[in-house]
Amino acid sequence: MNILVTGGAGFIASHIVDAYVREGHTVSVLDNLSSGKKSNLNMAAEFFQCDLLDRPSMEKVFQNGRIEVVSHHAAQIDVRRSVTDPLYDASVNILGLINLMECCVKYGVSRIIFASSGGAIYGEQDSFPADETHATRPISPYGISKLSSEHYLYYYSTVFGIDAVSLRYSNVYGPRQNPHGEAGVVAIFTSKTLRGEPTLINGDGKQTRDYVYVGDVARANLVALRSGGFHAFNVGTGVETDVNEISRLIRLYSENDVAVGHGPAKKGEQQRSVLDARKIARVLGWRPTVSLEEGLKATVAAFSRDR
Repeated sequence: MNILVTGGAGFIASHIVDAYVREGHTVSVLDNLSSGKKSNLNMAAEFFQCDLLDRPSMEKVFQNGRIEVVSHHAAQIDVRRSVTDPLYDASVNILGLINLMECCVKYGVSRIIFASSGGAIYGEQDSFPADETHATRPISPYGISKLSSEHYLYYYSTVFGIDAVSLRYSNVYGPRQNPHGEAGVVAIFTSKTLRGEPTLINGDGKQTRDYVYVGDVARANLVALRSGGFHAFNVGTGVETDVNEISRLIRLYSENDVAVGHGPAKKGEQQRSVLDARKIARVLGWRPTVSLEEGLKATVAAFSRDR
């Protein structure tokens, strides 16, 4: 297949590009490099430096080749920025998606795979783990933009016949994750621990998340290539782990027992988030294969090599 991966120079999408290339697909990458890195690019993929909101440049990308599938991971991902600047968040995540989908319609793209967010769109959960029927009550503009994007995808699937798969990720971690800015605790703690710096945990550290390894997420994007119609799938492990345990394991695997402190809790932070991924297992046969311990060891090793 000819696949275009937006955001393909970023953390998650660069692993997806690698997986598509290994499977023999022809892959192109679209990225404006606002947060992605050229060092993450796969040399076998054609690269277009382009912004989602730049329609003339987008047109050139689609005119360049017969794109069959779009894997859409380019986004504004900073939850805090979405709160302080919801207009910017919506312009990138909603208007950028619409711009992309209009190109898909015009140039006959048959399928789109969308990176959504399980934690952000469900909000504070009523049941644990949350399946795809759980109420969607996002409490940030970022979560609202992801949920709105899913509604737009349903529209384009229903009206224009484009197969659309929304993958609702839990907390993705692994090699290449940026330890700066709006990063996950795994990247932040690993980077600091390897440098011998103390780590700071927000609140009591008992808040839990569902940590899924980026290699498993890449596999989910492979199996999503054979899903027809419109579907939303959770992509997670169904296992809750608190921040204190993440900190302990990273210190253990880094062999560097740095000091750990506790600061004020982040206002509005979810206390528990964990996803039920049985639907994607039943429909597409995907299950996580990398345990938290294995994934953290691989992540620490990768961060150590890249220092």
